[in-house]
Amino acid sequence: MAKEIERKFLVCGDFMSDVTSSTTIEQGYIARGESLTVRVRVRDERGTLTIKGRTNSEGTTRDEWEYEIPAAEARELLTHSKGTIKKVRHLAPMADGHTFEIDCFYGDNEGLTMAEIELSSADEEFIRPEWLGKEVTGDIRYYNSQLLKHPFSRWGEE
Repeated sequence: MAKEIERKFLVCGDFMSDVTSSTTIEQGYIARGESLTVRVRVRDERGTLTIKGRTNSEGTTRDEWEYEIPAAEARELLTHSKGTIKKVRHLAPMADGHTFEIDCFYGDNEGLTMAEIELSSADEEFIRPEWLGKEVTGDIRYYNSQLLKHPFSRWGEE
């Protein structure tokens, strides 16, 4: 079993000068239980199936299992999701060896840009670039599975 330890931040500035690569992602959720969520994703022409455990109380750590599957099967599984999240993911490596994954959402979540960083421990130090904004780790509104149910574009209506 793998542990995923990550922190999430809003992005408030121009990050593109730090970006070394970008990919398009479409993802959906095909099963949700009390303790596990099953996500399917097509990233460029690669498919993945990911099982995620419940997040700890701080929102930083959870169990995660990820498996590569054929892209055609991933696309077929996406048809079983109640909608999909669409985003462009930019990778921004830092001098300390960490890499920020910066997601620019479109569709129903247009206008939302978030950065995630995976860490070895929740309190691990890392470089904070100028474009890194407010931390939203643990705020469930920013979980991708929640953005599918309550899109960013509708937050002002609630």
